Amino acid sequence: MLATIINALAIVAGSIIGLLLKKGLSKRYELAIFTAAGMVATIIGIQMAMALKSEHILTLAIALIGGGLLGTFLDIEGGILRFGEFLKSRFAKGDDESPFAFGFLSSSVLFCSGAMAIVGSFRAGTEGDFSPLLTKSVLDGFISILFASAMGVGVAFSALSVLVYQGLLTLISVWVKPWVSDLMLAELTGIGGALVVMIGINLLDLKKLKTGDFLPALFFAVILVLLMPLAPFL
Repeated sequence: MLATIINALAIVAGSIIGLLLKKGLSKRYELAIFTAAGMVATIIGIQMAMALKSEHILTLAIALIGGGLLGTFLDIEGGILRFGEFLKSRFAKGDDESPFAFGFLSSSVLFCSGAMAIVGSFRAGTEGDFSPLLTKSVLDGFISILFASAMGVGVAFSALSVLVYQGLLTLISVWVKPWVSDLMLAELTGIGGALVVMIGINLLDLKKLKTGDFLPALFFAVILVLLMPLAPFL
């Protein structure tokens, strides 16, 4: 858990720096920061998506469609945004101009959807090796500077998502790790990359996509990988 706590603190520290940089900036400069954040998210998402093997593109399609339909039915994005607004009402009442919930959602997806979060948590829990999560902490800290300067204090609260998600993975790593193959990691990272690209599209204001509604695609990817021995066409 120590490495996950450090990761969460790095996000908070980076967010504080980003918020300090944001102070006094005009809307003109905020637009430039939003564009930069959007491009960074898009590039990270593409790099993650490249983990997918081309022969499993059907798995990607089924997972995204199935996950998107389920997430839309459950209104997952709406729930996350409402939770973000709850956090704002309790802890950031004076930050009325910041897209708090959007920042919380976007940064939570970005920081939790990569393979490094999964592998790092497993290695911390089963081997006591903190190096992957410490490396991730440095990366997340720098990215949170950019994201917080664009989207405000909501980014800092994504540290809670990281703390819960990676903390649970670390605690249950001994039982879960045998089920997680290299193929599953690749598929999860590819789906995560697609979600991060969606965040980039939102930040670039190209189209408003409900990224949160596609989070069940990660669950679908796990199920499909487990079914591959019975359905090799996947």
